[in-house]
Amino acid sequence: MKKILDTKVKRLDTAVDKLRIKRKDSNTLKVTENVFDDATLKSLYTLSNKGIVEALGGSISTGKEANVFLGEGEEHDIAIKIYRISSSTFRSMEDYILGDPRFTNIRHNKRDIIFAWTKKEFRNLIRANEAGIRVPVPIITERNILIMEFMGKNEKPFPALKDIKLELEDGQLIFETIIDDMHKLYTKANLVHGDLSEYNILIDTNDLTPIMIDMGQSVTLEHPRADIFLKRDIENILRYFKRFKIDETPESVYKRIKNTGNEN
Repeated sequence: MKKILDTKVKRLDTAVDKLRIKRKDSNTLKVTENVFDDATLKSLYTLSNKGIVEALGGSISTGKEANVFLGEGEEHDIAIKIYRISSSTFRSMEDYILGDPRFTNIRHNKRDIIFAWTKKEFRNLIRANEAGIRVPVPIITERNILIMEFMGKNEKPFPALKDIKLELEDGQLIFETIIDDMHKLYTKANLVHGDLSEYNILIDTNDLTPIMIDMGQSVTLEHPRADIFLKRDIENILRYFKRFKIDETPESVYKRIKNTGNEN
């Protein structure tokens, strides 16, 4: 029998119950049950007791491996990213974990891979933030849960690049910022994003600043496939920005990103 630790835990339980009541279709209910297993609830209790999570809000996004929820922190709204242990396709994670020198002692089982992946995203976000790239600032991890800065306003997340309409000039400026961020990520953070596209770049609607998200798969330059991932990121970005009349080739962008002489 679960023991109620304090009032904040009750609020977490109530929030989970409301999520289940609001969306009664079988697919959403199945996903919700896969997210909030007993182990994950215990981790949320731990974060609640530390004063990190005051309350759990509605869903922000649902991905192949994780769900992101709006949360109430001690002073600000937070994003609560929960990697699903029961239904994640963790085999695809191994390509990014194996070969990363930071995770040489990880056992090849599902739970350990997911816990390592959560820590990996936390560390990658720290590196990117320190390199001067706009990313959600990470706060803490607990097993399969990552707590980070909420990127949005008035409890609504900023839109993904794919969902926002831009004028030609704005699109060109955003492209230049993204390439500069990829350069900083490579030369200052020693990282390649590994899955960069219009789906995991948010746009701050206040000033049209791009925000990189979903950095769990980002690898260090020592990773044997780092260069392959970088070239794929470049191709994805150029494919999207063709509509803004960008006069660049994959080769020219590749040189710009790797050119250490461009650092400030």
